[in-house]
Amino acid sequence: MALHIIDHPLVQHKLSLMRCKETSTMKFRELLKEIAMFMGYEITRDFPLTYEEIETPLMKMSAPKISGKKVVIAPILRAGLGMVDGLTTLIPSARVGHIGMYRDEETCLPVFYYYKMPANKDRLVIVTDPMLATGGSACDAISRLKADGYKSIRLMCLVASPQGVQAVTEQHPDVDIYLAALDDDLNEKNYILPGLGDAGDRIFGTR
Repeated sequence: MALHIIDHPLVQHKLSLMRCKETSTMKFRELLKEIAMFMGYEITRDFPLTYEEIETPLMKMSAPKISGKKVVIAPILRAGLGMVDGLTTLIPSARVGHIGMYRDEETCLPVFYYYKMPANKDRLVIVTDPMLATGGSACDAISRLKADGYKSIRLMCLVASPQGVQAVTEQHPDVDIYLAALDDDLNEKNYILPGLGDAGDRIFGTR
């Protein structure tokens, strides 16, 4: 497992705007889309290239094109949906799956109320969720994907707590994590500190 923190100045600037409690729902969504696109550059950095002969207006050349990496974007509902538009802008050919779940209060086990993924298990899956707090939802989603036969999985979050990173690292050491920021801690309600509040509420205006 590798932890990648994307510290590009534009990402950090836009994240600061998102953290501000005065930022509107419309602006929050817009910034999240932009950051997801910037982060997409890094999460796809190691995609292999092949070379094909093309002809420019002036001459023929051997031109690089992406080879062999078919992508699925798998948002964890509902907040993960906010990162999909940025990634599909960058990777228009990507398929989009959906992972919806909640935790049973009595058994503490994950209950998947919606799970829909493409049939091709050879694709790279990018799991999206703006917040990696305790890590429970991310770990459960990754476990379900692995049980379904997916082998190449990456996790992309906006902000994370050390506890969330540790949980994913321990349970899924083969999954790389991509973040815009690693924050300080969790509060008593398992909100990330300093964080940015409830990402789902801020994306969909339900706060």
